Amino acid sequence: MNGKIKAVIWILGLAVLIAAAYFVYGFLSDKADTTGNLAVPTVGSSAATPVTPSDTPSVTPSATPASAASSTENSAETSPAETQDEADSGGQTEGAEKTEDARIPAPDFTVIDTNGDEVMLSDFTGTPVVLNFWASWCPPCKSEMPEFDKVYEELGADVAFLMIDLVDGQRETVESGARHIEEQGYSFPVFFDVTGEAGYVYGISSIPTTVFIDKDGYVVTGAIGALNEQTLRLGIGYITPG
Repeated sequence: MNGKIKAVIWILGLAVLIAAAYFVYGFLSDKADTTGNLAVPTVGSSAATPVTPSDTPSVTPSATPASAASSTENSAETSPAETQDEADSGGQTEGAEKTEDARIPAPDFTVIDTNGDEVMLSDFTGTPVVLNFWASWCPPCKSEMPEFDKVYEELGADVAFLMIDLVDGQRETVESGARHIEEQGYSFPVFFDVTGEAGYVYGISSIPTTVFIDKDGYVVTGAIGALNEQTLRLGIGYITPG
């Protein structure tokens, strides 16, 4: 009986991981219009909307909450006072619920650091996270690293950078990944996905991929493909207080 219960729990856990990977990677691939551009940020982020630099791809926040749209549609049939009363009572509650529903929890995972110690994504709850998946054999991954390192040196005290090396034991190893970071003299922290768990729960099929997670552990935006400095800063702006 115990064996059957364990099997059921294992199957349910696997289903949850698959569902999480589907939603996160689907969110990135469906909403990022071109390679290296941010996906449209999810509704409900606690971060303030950053100012988009003129030479950075324009990113428009998600659609207006349903409560605001409802007020606009009904304005011809109700007085301004009635509209305001609705917004002050049930309208705000409904909008808050829809906003909360739109948020995507960031799937947790365990990787190892350069000392071989286990580190979990959930260890960083309370701090905004820049999650980057890469490998040393990947030219686009290597092309964006100098800009990630530059921004890390400036903002790393307030934003956690998790640079996740996808280790398969053949094409990429802990040794080859660590050697590349050492040779280039990068200062950002590097972690190694030796079990494939991190890449699996995020459904990673193309690298580099970057995910921006707010301090409460929700995916806010992300991109598939190499990022330039301005786009990286724009993503960070969505997960940090303005």
